Amino acid sequence: LQLQASGGGLVQPGGSLRLSCAASGRTIENIAVGWFRQAPGKEREAVSYISLFSKLTNYADSVKGRFTISSDDAQKIVYLQMNNLKPEDTALYYCASRGTYQPTWDEWENYDYWGQGTLVTVSS
Repeated sequence: LQLQASGGGLVQPGGSLRLSCAASGRTIENIAVGWFRQAPGKEREAVSYISLFSKLTNYADSVKGRFTISSDDAQKIVYLQMNNLKPEDTALYYCASRGTYQPTWDEWENYDYWGQGTLVTVSS
């Protein structure tokens, strides 16, 4: 199974971007997808999560109300719509997937497959 993240770029504060995570290969193994980010000098942090069957979603407190995760099952793509972006959202964003149930959504160790990352820079 392979994941391809895209959609990053340079945006001004208050702007929007939509990240995409396209899955290929043995996608039948996927049951959930998460987005993580890592800023320079900081630890990787969980941003959002979606269960591909129940459509249950979760968000980090720092992005609630601004980011929305969704999935297009037919296209096997998970989107992360990011609105009202702030400079502190600047980071390399990764999507990750897993094929087994885990009790938590925000621990990166519980994901099996990772995309290559897409850079989001929020700056005026």
